[in-house]
Amino acid sequence: MPNRAPRTASPTTRKPAKHAPASAAAPSTDQIYARILTAILERRLLPGTQLIEERLANIFDVSRTKVREAIGRLVHDYIATNIPNRGAFVSSPSVEQAREVFDARRLIEPALVRIVAAKATPKQVAVLRAHLKREDAARQSADARNIVSLSGEFHFLLADMAGNSFLSRTMRELETLTALVIILFGSSDSFICPGEHPALVDAIEAGGKNRAAKLMLQHLEHVEHVERAIDLRADDETSASLEEVFTR
Repeated sequence: MPNRAPRTASPTTRKPAKHAPASAAAPSTDQIYARILTAILERRLLPGTQLIEERLANIFDVSRTKVREAIGRLVHDYIATNIPNRGAFVSSPSVEQAREVFDARRLIEPALVRIVAAKATPKQVAVLRAHLKREDAARQSADARNIVSLSGEFHFLLADMAGNSFLSRTMRELETLTALVIILFGSSDSFICPGEHPALVDAIEAGGKNRAAKLMLQHLEHVEHVERAIDLRADDETSASLEEVFTR
């Protein structure tokens, strides 16, 4: 799926990878998947970066089979793309694919937030408000990586609170693809639109289903606006080596 020149993390003029101590348990496939996904969402691995099995196996001190399984899951979730005879790369959604992602979110999320507003408990509202404090702290410290990550987590929380496992899985895929779009085309400063998540939580707490749905639609339109601006600065960025990303 990459539409830009793939990036290969710079190779062998680097220090050997630091391995976990022998006494430490080797990471599971799930843990490897999670660490790669987190590095992507935090912009430490950029779209187009090659995920090289041998080097990742060396970094995580596991078999290539286990790494291959983790990469296979990333490909299944559209987070990575397999290019025949070349390998797997962090996905680079096109502008058209980005618009399709937002079209899907506009269909799903207003309905999803209606469900949440209809049945949210005080405990769930408290969880959302605690999350808003983390978002605010990230904005105050201009922590761009955390801003992107926390915005995605907010939508994950809403999807989980809706109580529909299929919706939850779909939203996780769409939100991750949205993060890739923002990394490619957008501005992390705009990714969490100040005031919009708090307004959504207020509507949910009040049980305002229609208001929550309207606010969600407006929020998605604002987030999509940063993609329309097409800031191509990502072309000038280069991922650190795989070893630097995972052993710092």
